Amino acid sequence: MSQIFDDKGNQIPVTLVEAGPCVITQIKTKEKDGYDALQIGFLPKTKRVKKTEKGKEYKYLKEFKIVKEDKSSFPPFAVAQVVDASIFQEGDIVKVSGISKGKGFAGVVKRHGFAGRPSTHGTKHEERTPGSTGASRPQRVIKGVKMAGRMGSDRVSVKNLKIVKIDKENNLIAVKGAVPGRIGTSLEISI
Repeated sequence: MSQIFDDKGNQIPVTLVEAGPCVITQIKTKEKDGYDALQIGFLPKTKRVKKTEKGKEYKYLKEFKIVKEDKSSFPPFAVAQVVDASIFQEGDIVKVSGISKGKGFAGVVKRHGFAGRPSTHGTKHEERTPGSTGASRPQRVIKGVKMAGRMGSDRVSVKNLKIVKIDKENNLIAVKGAVPGRIGTSLEISI
């Protein structure tokens, strides 16, 4: 994350995102594949590509479904067409999706916000335990009970983020606020 200042001198917290250049690798149609979608590739592989991976020469491949309500307003796409930061404009409201930071194994207090047990009145070595895990019937733990476990590394979408600034030469977008994931995480930006 970083910060920029507007015309009035107000500080705006932003996240700098490299948005491309991405290449359209495949166009899927309803007649041939059963649905309309675009397959987009980002970061070409540096190693030699096998014959079986022909057409998949990119480190990241992602498919975006296309909903065609009005075909006249739909922009034409072509295979090998480059998509970069120039498709966005300053002031656009976007949704950013990605994989959140992994936090490892966590207890119920950290993972689910449990209050824990009181530290007095005979509580010994039990301050951060979950307590009871269910009823006596059925005699098992029911699926979905909040317990300790792996925290983070989930797919997260942050909506209504505003694009503050665009650097078209370097394909950088400054998005107001925070986005999911650590530095270097692959993100999806959609309008």
